[in-house]
Amino acid sequence: MVFALGFALFALGITISIALHECGHMWTAQATGMKVRRYFIGFGPKVFSFQRGETEYGLKALPLGGFCDIAGMTALDELAPEDLDRAMYRQSTWKRLVVMSGGIAMNFLLGFLLVAVLAIGWGLPRFDQPPATALGTMGCVPQQNPDGTTQPCTGTGPAQLAGLRRGDVVEKVNGVPVDTWKEFQAETQKQTGPFSYTVDRDGQTLTIPVDPVRVMRYPADGGPGKEVSAVGVGADFYEPVQYGVLAAIPASVAFTGDMFVRTFQSLAQMPQKVSALWTAVTGGERDPEAPISVYGASRIGGETAERGLWSVFILMLASLNFFLGAFNILPLLPLDGGHIAVVLYEKVRNSIRGWKGLAPGAPVDYLKLLPLTYVAVVIGGAYMVLTLVADIVNPVKLF
Repeated sequence: MVFALGFALFALGITISIALHECGHMWTAQATGMKVRRYFIGFGPKVFSFQRGETEYGLKALPLGGFCDIAGMTALDELAPEDLDRAMYRQSTWKRLVVMSGGIAMNFLLGFLLVAVLAIGWGLPRFDQPPATALGTMGCVPQQNPDGTTQPCTGTGPAQLAGLRRGDVVEKVNGVPVDTWKEFQAETQKQTGPFSYTVDRDGQTLTIPVDPVRVMRYPADGGPGKEVSAVGVGADFYEPVQYGVLAAIPASVAFTGDMFVRTFQSLAQMPQKVSALWTAVTGGERDPEAPISVYGASRIGGETAERGLWSVFILMLASLNFFLGAFNILPLLPLDGGHIAVVLYEKVRNSIRGWKGLAPGAPVDYLKLLPLTYVAVVIGGAYMVLTLVADIVNPVKLF
């Protein structure tokens, strides 16, 4: 039940983010004197609409996006004679740029506000984390039930009894080098009796013997369980830093800056992730760093809500808004960045013509750009389908 609620809430958060993106276009267009004919959330058959002023507002059956219809976005639009002077393509360059970047700015603003809420309510996570094999919290080792739940336990565990400490970085398990937490777990679980860890503690190399306990562990897919060794230790991590209202503002600005860098880095890596997505679709291991679809993001939102991890829920929604804003900057039609590129081209072209004593050129003929637009739509659509299929047949698992 909680999973379904979290799934629905995250999907609603995505819908609101897209709706506010279109609001960014609508409000800036209205503020600069342009005519907004329609503002709709969703696509497909119309569910309802109402007229307020010169704008029709409404909802469509498929909540997969939204649109804002501004009169004269291109010279191809059919306009009533009285609307000709208000046509978007006839407005000054700065007005057109403000309107086309309004949606992008709205996503970035919404992402920042979510980060600020996170800073005040739960604290901001740190991007710098301890080494992958650093030991964290320690305790007793619970037995696992076939349904994945664990039985309660009390007392100290083998890791504590052996003298291991939080922050110890495990370099070897019984002589076998390990570089990731997954390798550390695998090597620990395969031991059948007392063994030793080689750890780095404050620059000093120590060999610490440990006597594990044998417990049952069951795979997430419901397969048969097996008996493995465990020592009762988790991976180390830095606690989030919580802020007061005033201190949260500069902290959120700095965190948002880091998010921008990481978002654009992820965007640049998207073409390289096609092979990883195909591997996931064809039965290989799912790369947790590969892109996810709206369905996949909502699914993770449901899982975080089910576990009460609302801070992760909010961080994911903020990340999604940063990605939506960054993605729309790409200079490709029909994205906002493509329209911005056209506006800038016309400005540069007309400036050069002005230097030569020539009149401004005609508006860009969007019909000539249709082939490139179709290519971008087909490639983008295929990528979205690939991520959706990967999220259905081989989803990213955080837990």
